[in-house]
Amino acid sequence: MDRLDEFALLLAIIERGSLSGAARKTGRSPAAVTRILNEMEARLRVRLVERTTRRLAPTDAGVRLAEHARRVLGDYEDSVQDVTGMSGAPSGVLRVTAPLLFGRRHVAPLIARFLDQYPQMRAELLLTNSIVDLIEANIDVAVRIDTMGASNLVARRVGEMRRVVVASPAYLARRGEPKAVAALARHEIVFQASADGLNEWEFALPNGAIARVRPNGRFVVNQAEAAIDAACEGRGLIRARLYQVVDEIACGKLARVLRPFEPPPTPVNLVFAGRRYLAQRIRAFVDLAAVELERYLSLNCP
Repeated sequence: MDRLDEFALLLAIIERGSLSGAARKTGRSPAAVTRILNEMEARLRVRLVERTTRRLAPTDAGVRLAEHARRVLGDYEDSVQDVTGMSGAPSGVLRVTAPLLFGRRHVAPLIARFLDQYPQMRAELLLTNSIVDLIEANIDVAVRIDTMGASNLVARRVGEMRRVVVASPAYLARRGEPKAVAALARHEIVFQASADGLNEWEFALPNGAIARVRPNGRFVVNQAEAAIDAACEGRGLIRARLYQVVDEIACGKLARVLRPFEPPPTPVNLVFAGRRYLAQRIRAFVDLAAVELERYLSLNCP
């Protein structure tokens, strides 16, 4: 059996969670799937999948081999597409993930333009504020507003983004504008709950240190849009990414406060797997998105 087919079968077994499911996905009989898996394990001299009458789960070795398999199959598919598509426009399916609000406002229109430019392409956009494993989820490109740690992913920086504190002019007229971080203790705060449950706000102090404070707030929401709406209604101060409130600031619904204490901005990156051969569809989208996002961020999010 071809080694690439073995890799594809192993991934099908793990992704479907059963030998019968893998058989249906790959068009083989359950007996053939079992035989091929047994032959792989015998040749490699390692158990790849633990199976009982009730459950199937990959071993640590199986998980590691599956990670390599995804990478190898991705490189193979991309290199074939790159060679066969050299004389034509990109085709196939582009899969992108982005943060919820930023993705809806800025990435979805970019993908629409990309599809207009390349009629043979299809696209899937996953909007989530969670960090998605690109290899596991079969994602081509991620838009991430975060500092990149150690990773084998490639990050193309397109700009940076600040966190800002804002409130409505009506609220500030009623309660006064905070001029120092300590003044937050005397203000109403609308919190946007974070995934880890922490609600600390970071500020840059004049001596260069970063202060982390947890203001006292009575209103907690789990979506940025709800927090922004509450701030526009005069419910209190909120902290948000600048892109989330830039329109409200521009039209006067919200005002930026504590600006001298804003922490350093966070990089905005286009992230994709560090494959040897970058698929034509990925290269074309990254080139388009980089230009447009760099322009937007430089003009609208100082």
